Amino acid sequence: MTALVHTREDLASVLDEAAGEIAVVMTMGALHEGHRQLMRTARERSAFVVVTIFVNPLQFGPNEDYEKYPRTLDDDLEACRAEGVPLVFAPGRDDVYPHGAPSITMNPGPLGEILEGAVRPGHFSGMLTVVEKLLLLTQADVAYFGEKDYQQLALIQRMARDLELPVEIRGVPTVREPDGLALSSRNRFLSPDQRQSALALSRALREGAAHGDPESVVAAAHKILADEPGVQVDYLALTGTDLGPAPEQGPARLLVAAKAGTTRLIDNIALTLHKEA
Repeated sequence: MTALVHTREDLASVLDEAAGEIAVVMTMGALHEGHRQLMRTARERSAFVVVTIFVNPLQFGPNEDYEKYPRTLDDDLEACRAEGVPLVFAPGRDDVYPHGAPSITMNPGPLGEILEGAVRPGHFSGMLTVVEKLLLLTQADVAYFGEKDYQQLALIQRMARDLELPVEIRGVPTVREPDGLALSSRNRFLSPDQRQSALALSRALREGAAHGDPESVVAAAHKILADEPGVQVDYLALTGTDLGPAPEQGPARLLVAAKAGTTRLIDNIALTLHKEA
């Protein structure tokens, strides 16, 4: 049985009866297999799971897709029921921001100004603000986030560490379609041709990860993207696992963002850098 609550008072009432470790999976709805994997992981590792569904206006820019972002609450509830989630919190804007748009928000710092932060000013401030609010409202001991949004995950982990929040932030590997496309709520906006073009992102990442030398990694990935006219690349970046400069050798991350048609997609892959013979 999955309970649905909309207000912070009803949320607190249900949580008062919860026993053991509380885990939260935060979503904006339009749930797919990637979200379901987060739920399954949370259920396997924690005693009580809360899924939040809230399209956060603070993290959308003026020319972004807040109004057209898919809202599919009935289908989302069915997905949560199928995964055995006991509680869904789907607040309205006034429940999350009862005093109106906040005048004080989270500052993501330098890590929030690169990559997605450079392309989407203000996005990470809005994201961190709502994450901090939802961590407090759900009384979470642990929170699960997908590695597809790797910069988001890194920032939330940094926020929890720097502010000494009493919560553990755990990443869960990206879930992909059989052809390699990373699952995203925005994939539904792709036409068949655009979806084929979008496969260049995961192909580029895999090709880059097949190399060890940093220059070869970037060159190989760039060639795949350059050969696909159906995508417009925002960035392709090789970084350390903390999104700082890539090391000469050791664990690293390759990240990409691009548009297929008007739909903007992001993806990333873990790799190990080493000197090639």
